[in-house]
Amino acid sequence: MNKVLIIEDDPGIIDLLEIHLKDLSCEVLKAMDGVKGVQLAKDENLDLIILDISLPLMDGIEACQKIRMNQTTPIIMLTAKSEEIDRVLGLEVGADDYITKPFSVREFIARVKAIFRRTKLIQESISDNSAFLSHDELFIDIDKRKVEVSGNRIDLSPKEFELLTLMASHPGKSYTRSDLLKLIWGYDFEGYEHTVNSHINRLRAKIETDMAEPKYILTTWGVGYKFNEEL
Repeated sequence: MNKVLIIEDDPGIIDLLEIHLKDLSCEVLKAMDGVKGVQLAKDENLDLIILDISLPLMDGIEACQKIRMNQTTPIIMLTAKSEEIDRVLGLEVGADDYITKPFSVREFIARVKAIFRRTKLIQESISDNSAFLSHDELFIDIDKRKVEVSGNRIDLSPKEFELLTLMASHPGKSYTRSDLLKLIWGYDFEGYEHTVNSHINRLRAKIETDMAEPKYILTTWGVGYKFNEEL
């Protein structure tokens, strides 16, 4: 049974989300302010967090940042304003997905299922049970979501970290853009391959010394991307 935390100050929305999460056989915890939500996220072993942006005591942006300091739990953010979506995505505070209010129940369920499916696929794909990965000057602490290159800490967004961990766990294995879209984003349809490309480019910009001749994330021409197996 998946355990989900709802951090939302609107009782009507809480009740609506709780009903449909329980239909998905989820255990549901609730918090009506950011401070309590962050504490529950710290204390509980969660599978998903539904986090509203507009919250009392601590807003969703700050709450997301605090949760991301030591938690890898997937987060879906709820927002009522389009400009707040831009703010969330621009700051890359750590949300895995977002839904704009008002939203349909069907859309909400689809997003939740996609997160659960993606989490399962990633767990199945990373067969190496080691909590650490090391390739040349690249070091990954999977549990703490910490990445270092040549001893320097590299800050990655959640999707960048998942892309790097997945590929670094299987050096030499080529992934198509569709493969990565399904595994990392939980999307099983075409049309969003540009999302993969942009994240790979940002990831390379952070971990590669020379973008023109990358050492870690290589392009498999005609296929997609792979992690260098010769390191």
